[in-house]
Amino acid sequence: MAGVGKGAVFEDLLPVMADKLGGEGLIRELCNGFQLLMDKDKEVITLESLRKNSRLLGLQDLKEDELVSMVKEGDLDGDGALNQMEFCVLMFRLSPELMEESQLWLEEALEQELKNAS
Repeated sequence: MAGVGKGAVFEDLLPVMADKLGGEGLIRELCNGFQLLMDKDKEVITLESLRKNSRLLGLQDLKEDELVSMVKEGDLDGDGALNQMEFCVLMFRLSPELMEESQLWLEEALEQELKNAS
């Protein structure tokens, strides 16, 4: 899924958003994106809600198979839909640069914690 269609553009924007908004701001924006894409009655992103609402985030050019792949790839509990946590995890997974930055942040936090514990 990564690097396909508009996904490649979105993928490149996540690190920029993280730098500009900071960690909490990025999570807040991802949550806002989830709210725009979700089925309001079911409170999850379904394939149907993704089809219907993807244009709100500029993803209207994604093909049906890309939408199906997005839901399948992010659906960690196998219920056929994405809850908020699954959506956020998927967005991070689709951005290798952001994943690398997250790994560095985690390593720095662990090093600091170890120094504080000594």
